[in-house]
Amino acid sequence: MSSWSIQALGWAGSALLIFSLLQQRVLRFRLLNLTASCTLIVFNAMLHVWPMVGMNTVTAGINIWMITKLLRERGDESVYEVVAVGADESYLQHFLKVQGADIRRFFPQFDAGALGSGRSAYLVERGNETVGVVVVRDAGDGVAQVELDYVTPRFRDFSPGEFVYRSSGLFRGKGIRQIVTPPGMVNPYYARLGFREEGDHWVADLA
Repeated sequence: MSSWSIQALGWAGSALLIFSLLQQRVLRFRLLNLTASCTLIVFNAMLHVWPMVGMNTVTAGINIWMITKLLRERGDESVYEVVAVGADESYLQHFLKVQGADIRRFFPQFDAGALGSGRSAYLVERGNETVGVVVVRDAGDGVAQVELDYVTPRFRDFSPGEFVYRSSGLFRGKGIRQIVTPPGMVNPYYARLGFREEGDHWVADLA
């Protein structure tokens, strides 16, 4: 390779490394950081800068280990816990306020101030971190209308809301026989959980 090509490779790896540090999504950060590390391994090896080769090799190894761990935990019910909370509880209101701007981007019709009777809220926890929230409204006739299925930016490459729907006892105990998602949601994990697509929303029948 020419000197210019080698320099371009080094700049590309460095730029990608910096760009990875700007990512909020934990999985995306790891994948980009891994790509940057591999690029810089090649770059430094071509220049025979072995300390940097060693450092980036270790960094790549750590990223591979973390990515494997994250993917393994994606569907692990022992990692995520669903906590039912009252619609008027202080922590839920605080969470909705802190994430308010981001929630409005994806759920412009959701009104946190309208939470009250007939609504149930579920927080999805990963250790001591809240990674998602699902709010459903009793629409009558045994139908639960999902008003909010929100995931924090760090875990947006995952679908922690699925743990709420897996815990069907949460709904059966309230006499719910059918769950309907908000219109226009584009999220393939609903199909994976047995929801069927009807028009612009997804529907699940509880056995």
